Amino acid sequence: MSDFSDLEAELKQLRPAASSAELVSRVERGLSDAPSSIPTAGVLPRPKARVNWFALGFGVAAAAAFLILARIGVDDRTKPQTLAAFTPAPLSRSVPAPGLVPDGLTRVVYNTRDEGLMFPEKADEPVRRLRSRSRETLQWRDPSNGASLRVSYPTEELEFIPVSGQ
Repeated sequence: MSDFSDLEAELKQLRPAASSAELVSRVERGLSDAPSSIPTAGVLPRPKARVNWFALGFGVAAAAAFLILARIGVDDRTKPQTLAAFTPAPLSRSVPAPGLVPDGLTRVVYNTRDEGLMFPEKADEPVRRLRSRSRETLQWRDPSNGASLRVSYPTEELEFIPVSGQ
């Protein structure tokens, strides 16, 4: 413990040395030659917020072009789709035909799905792929005895619609 008290006594007796005249003159010269236009403490004025109108206009134009191209072909009304159809065959009452004659066709579409754009390797332009699932029922009738035959089977149809950006 005495070692620390001795050390403290020595530290209390220490005094800083006087600065040299050369150091004082260099500091005075540096202060007098310093330009007054440099801001102190590194504080710089904030730049004003500016809008880059060219980039904003380019972004809006790109978004509009994307929306136009994505919307092409979605509302394609060129081919109306029937959900159910019944087409009876015309009957000739004057001369009965032997055997079965077609009596009707029914097609019920139960699922239609737009599968989006495709880019086939050998095509010049993209196509939109539509998948349609349905059930077709064919009916035949024998006019001589009134017997009928009905056949029903599922179908799946893929339709490729060309899409052009013009």
